[in-house]
Amino acid sequence: MGVTLTEAAAKHVAGQLASRGSGLGIRLGVTTSGCSGLAYVLEFVDEEQPEDEVFEGHGVKVFIDPKSLVYLDGTELDFVREGLNEGLQFRNPNVSAECGCGESFTV
Repeated sequence: MGVTLTEAAAKHVAGQLASRGSGLGIRLGVTTSGCSGLAYVLEFVDEEQPEDEVFEGHGVKVFIDPKSLVYLDGTELDFVREGLNEGLQFRNPNVSAECGCGESFTV
């Protein structure tokens, strides 16, 4: 399955990479955090790691380490605007529960 990006997410990430002036794409991962156990981690990628799984959507690459892919397989990244707020939204079919503030999740 892998990870996919909507067109809106790809445009947002491409714009961020262009503003930054460099980068191959973004790295999506998970870390132990928050009251529900796991949290998403996003960072720019300047160098691909040998163990990376790479997914591409609308011309933007998403790099994921094998340990995180277990929790992220099937996830769709979208860019949404809700009122004055905007940001990337994760639609992860593996999530069984989220904390009240939405910062962490359980699978």
